[in-house]
Amino acid sequence: MPALTRQDCLALDAADPLAGLRDRFDLPEGVIYLDGNSLGALPKGVAERVEQVVRAEWGRDLIRSWNTADWYGAPGRVGAKLAPLLGARPHEVTITDTISVNLYKLLVAAVRMRPGRTRILCEAGNFPSDNHIVDSVARQFGLEVVAVPAGEIAAAVDGTVAVATLSHVNYRSALMQDMGAVTEAIHRAGALAVWDLAHSSGAVRLDLDGTGADFAVGCGYKYLNGGPGAPSHIFVAERHQAAFDQPLTGWFAHAAPFRFDPGFARAEGIRAALCSTPQVLSLIALEAALDAFAGVDMGALEAKGRALGDLLIRFHDERLTRFGTAVASPRDAARRGSHVSIALDGGFPVMARLIERGIIGDFRAPDILRFGFAPPYLRFADIYDAAEALEAILAAGDWRDAPVATGAVT
Repeated sequence: MPALTRQDCLALDAADPLAGLRDRFDLPEGVIYLDGNSLGALPKGVAERVEQVVRAEWGRDLIRSWNTADWYGAPGRVGAKLAPLLGARPHEVTITDTISVNLYKLLVAAVRMRPGRTRILCEAGNFPSDNHIVDSVARQFGLEVVAVPAGEIAAAVDGTVAVATLSHVNYRSALMQDMGAVTEAIHRAGALAVWDLAHSSGAVRLDLDGTGADFAVGCGYKYLNGGPGAPSHIFVAERHQAAFDQPLTGWFAHAAPFRFDPGFARAEGIRAALCSTPQVLSLIALEAALDAFAGVDMGALEAKGRALGDLLIRFHDERLTRFGTAVASPRDAARRGSHVSIALDGGFPVMARLIERGIIGDFRAPDILRFGFAPPYLRFADIYDAAEALEAILAAGDWRDAPVATGAVT
């Protein structure tokens, strides 16, 4: 097979049916952005929509906007707008809080739905914050935590497990789980499944209802492009909503919040997943950002993300292995989310030098150069240019003399 050329990549861009989506984003000149899996780019229209909220809805209409602009209904409204991208029904998704807070809610609710069981099963090597929450819930209920690799969760769950939780796409390796098969195995043991969609929502095709998912959390600021600190989304399958007993019983989850009853009466449906007053500015920014997905087929989006990843892996194999690098993500695109990790000992300064050139990826300690592919706005030629720059930096070799850094390049 002949080596890849830039002309080959330009031909792929010319044939890309999703190429027009790039025009929906306000992208800085001279930057190749490979970190949309940490913070998505700015969609056009978001800044104007937020300005309208600030100047008109807040500045002019003041508190009346809770009603006139339906700030009050925004969590459910935006959740319903997001639901099709998750393979969920509108009344199963709402927008609120953060992944960690929502994961806590879901784990506690799941434990309460499986009384008498003594263990929580979690993914070894998952994003650390997730497992910190798992540990906290286990201490609260006196449960044992069992951490196993993601590929072993289905086999490890048994009748002692109340709930199993793992990421659909691993944040380091991009390994993607078979949600249907894993959920089915968890259910066979009578346990419940909580999925973290942080590196899935907006990047790969999801079918929460079709795969029988019980609960899920996801991120608004990565592939969904909702802006820094954008609120999380939470999914509760319709069949569980009546029994859903989450611990953060704030007033927005009350059946009649403005009656100000001293006792808590839980709201019906997905509203019970809320807690307190929503962050309106960031919530409306996310709502506007979702317009970038209008008319987009998530299967086609996933296919482009796979192709972008395959391209980087091919370039790696042709030109980078001589520098001691290794692909740390699945080579089978069907088992990989929308990023590729390349392992390189001491690679922190390599990513720093890429960023100096306007090629923005990130580094995950101790040795992972991580490149995210946001299919709506990334081009095949971008992958070629980024990989060529990476080759030049590695060939120069002077990065090995850079001071050792312990932080993260993001």
